[in-house]
Amino acid sequence: YGLHGASLDQIAQQADVSKTNLLYYFPTKEELYVQVMRELLRVWLLPLSSFSEEQDPFAALGDYLRIKLEFSRDNPEESRLFCMEILQGAPLLLAELQQPLHDRVQAKVAVIQSWIDQGKLKPIEPYHLIFSIWATTQHYADFRVQIEAVAGRTLDDPDFFDETLRNLTALLLDSLRP
Repeated sequence: YGLHGASLDQIAQQADVSKTNLLYYFPTKEELYVQVMRELLRVWLLPLSSFSEEQDPFAALGDYLRIKLEFSRDNPEESRLFCMEILQGAPLLLAELQQPLHDRVQAKVAVIQSWIDQGKLKPIEPYHLIFSIWATTQHYADFRVQIEAVAGRTLDDPDFFDETLRNLTALLLDSLRP
């Protein structure tokens, strides 16, 4: 329900704790929300952190693409919650985006640029590759209703998941082969 749509009573009930206990650890709903968002970013960014210059770029980026798509399949509510925060201008998460997220992405931009400089990837602006992976994979979570209405399937269907991964790989990675 987002920050403004959920009450502390609802959150406590879902967490199976008393409201008093919840407020002991998180004095405000905003603090709880920011902590949830921080944890979500941490989990989302783990796979991005895992690739390095020594790896084959197509194996590393292919793994990242698959993991991001799995996350969208398995955590659509979390993806939509993050999307809502961003669409509202990230009022409570901007500091997280400007520091930890920025720094992690900057490091991976350098890895992708190194692969390009070594001739392992066609030249592309690394930021746009990362943004495209985020946009395409999260689309299947954030617009799940639209995907199901148009395609009649979701990522929960293993065949559709495999088809989606093959096509995103062709669109985003195969075009980067030297």
